[in-house]
Amino acid sequence: MESRNPRRWWILVVLCLSTLVLVVDNMALTVAVPAMIEDIGASAQDTQWILDSYILVFAGLLLTSGSLGDRFGRRRIMVLGLLLFGAASLAATFCTTPGEVIAVRTAMGVGGALIMPSTLSILITVFDEDERPKAMAAWGSVSMLGLVGSPVLGGVLIDHFSWHSIFFINVPVVVLAVVAALTLMPESRAPWQKPDPLGAVLSAAGMTALVWWIIEIPQHGAFGGRSTVTLAVAVLALAGFVVWENVTPAPMVPLVLFKHRNFSGGSLSLALVQIGNGGLLLVLTQYLQSVLGYSPVKAGLAFTPLAVAALVGNGVGAKLAPKAGHRHLILAGMALMAGSFALLTTVSADSGFAVPAVALGLLGLGAGLAMPAAVGALMGTIPADKAGVGSALNDTIQQAGTALGIAILGSLLTSTFAREMPAGAPEQAKQSIAGALSAAQGDAGLVRAAREAFTASMSTTFTISAIGVLAAALLATVVMRDRKAEPVAETEPEHVPAA
Repeated sequence: MESRNPRRWWILVVLCLSTLVLVVDNMALTVAVPAMIEDIGASAQDTQWILDSYILVFAGLLLTSGSLGDRFGRRRIMVLGLLLFGAASLAATFCTTPGEVIAVRTAMGVGGALIMPSTLSILITVFDEDERPKAMAAWGSVSMLGLVGSPVLGGVLIDHFSWHSIFFINVPVVVLAVVAALTLMPESRAPWQKPDPLGAVLSAAGMTALVWWIIEIPQHGAFGGRSTVTLAVAVLALAGFVVWENVTPAPMVPLVLFKHRNFSGGSLSLALVQIGNGGLLLVLTQYLQSVLGYSPVKAGLAFTPLAVAALVGNGVGAKLAPKAGHRHLILAGMALMAGSFALLTTVSADSGFAVPAVALGLLGLGAGLAMPAAVGALMGTIPADKAGVGSALNDTIQQAGTALGIAILGSLLTSTFAREMPAGAPEQAKQSIAGALSAAQGDAGLVRAAREAFTASMSTTFTISAIGVLAAALLATVVMRDRKAEPVAETEPEHVPAA
């Protein structure tokens, strides 16, 4: 088609680089935490804030940054986000105290929030509906490779350099992405409309409070102490946001999108999948290192079946999408994912790596089929002039699902582990498997008990994950419709694509 951008595949490379820098940084950081804590003397609370400050700011600003991209230019906002993320990463290499690390992680969260909605919105405006499945598959594959490869990269960097190298590795990638974006990528924006400052404030306050409440559930309970106040702020702000967006003549977020079956079904099913996936890497990394005794690098390499199978699933899904339709791919992919979690519930202290390897392969194949199809289906309902804020709305729902999944599954893992440990075990040993192995001091019986307690709690956790993914599959099947079943008029044809 003559209307297609001749540089669109180069533009996709830029979008993949921009997404990759976010994925690599967050996953590699998990490997660097022990070395960082030892070097800067961070307390447990400091460590929690180092990890959570990013997600708090990131989730809180997604909707606002998506709206800014639509208004001021998606490329401009993405480049601004990349520059801020790169500058904060460079600053992190000079940090010597926990407070400094928390500050740069907060700045990186702002940069990440500016980058993420722009990448997906540019993708859907540059690629038409015929080529979009291939572009989505490539974009998803790069994210999966980053997710699996970054712990390996992190382990290698920590072995040869200091923990600061985890942040410095972002800088050259950011420079490359910025140069490529300015050289290859056209600007796109929506028609001008009145700003919605109240909507921006309410969305940022509500999402930040919601994610903060979720993060604190394992420590303070869902309704204990300040958790109740945080939840009240979240509910009031988000309720006020919904009411305001429905009455203001120029809403920041088009809530009318939820009237589309594919958008509402796709968003909610993806949120359920993210709840199920929330604790996967956290739980399996502990299993590999604390039960099987793998090094950080070997533990990262153990996720290779997930990456390879996801690449295969993405390729197959891109080819089948035009014929089979999104809904069938989502159902098939999520069924495979649920089967993977069901298989992981059978893992014991003596299972070794064979069963997890098969399960990771199934999970990657299922995710490769389902996730791009679900995102493609819901993004296909968004008018071009709302691409930025529409993709931000999808990102926000998924981020809330991920945070909720980590909180729920992490809390469940900890409480079940403590319950499964012998009554006479030291208190430190009941808190976590790492604490148990540290307290054992050569006591083979306590080590064995800790490993059995962990795999038992892991089985309970993955049972919840399987239920969450099955619920997502059911929701997608019942609510969503393939594109050809929807009247064209519903997609608001009066909007002209900005790209």
